[in-house]
Amino acid sequence: MLTSGEWCEARLGYRFGDPALLDAALTHRSVGRANYERLEFLGDSVLNFAVAVLVYHAYPEADEGDLSRYRASLVSGQSLAEAASALGLGEQLRLGSGELKTGGFRRSSILADALEALFGAVYLDGGFDAASSVIERLFAGRLAQLPEARDLKDPKTRLQELLQGRGRRLPAYTVEDVSGEPHEHWFVASCEVEELGLRERGEGTSRRRAEQAAADRVLGQLSERGLDR
Repeated sequence: MLTSGEWCEARLGYRFGDPALLDAALTHRSVGRANYERLEFLGDSVLNFAVAVLVYHAYPEADEGDLSRYRASLVSGQSLAEAASALGLGEQLRLGSGELKTGGFRRSSILADALEALFGAVYLDGGFDAASSVIERLFAGRLAQLPEARDLKDPKTRLQELLQGRGRRLPAYTVEDVSGEPHEHWFVASCEVEELGLRERGEGTSRRRAEQAAADRVLGQLSERGLDR
């Protein structure tokens, strides 16, 4: 079995000069105070800037709004979790007994956070160029497969524009339930278009994600009824 350092070199193409940074990036908060949260904070900023540079050069004709959509798609929680899963990052994480029992090494939010922490650790260890190279290597394929910018608008935006374009009132969003531990809440929200008799629910790790999921389901209902044309 590969050590964490060997895994990092094999999968990320990076060798840490300070192994302690890698250890911290792979340690979940459930283990103790010395965990990846600070590195995650740093890595989030490094990732956003590195991806901004990537999409800026990849789409020379795109305006600011389209560039923002491209970046948002690449750095979304889902995108990060998928990239982390493909790397086998979950198997490298150090988790507390509670998280291990509940399958935390497969949880999307943990995978996404840990990947950002890794980017922060690489930045501290080797500088921005090293972090940028790792990020480019991981996201080059996803960058090449991005759809048209207009197709990357989030569900809430698409639903709002669709209703406004037909002179309808905007949908109403309601948070129906919040559960889970304080640091890992789970939200249930609804989206209602009263004029059309539509109401759907969505779930997610944040209010925004739950509302987006609900809006996406309403869009699906509109499509089934032929009301999205």
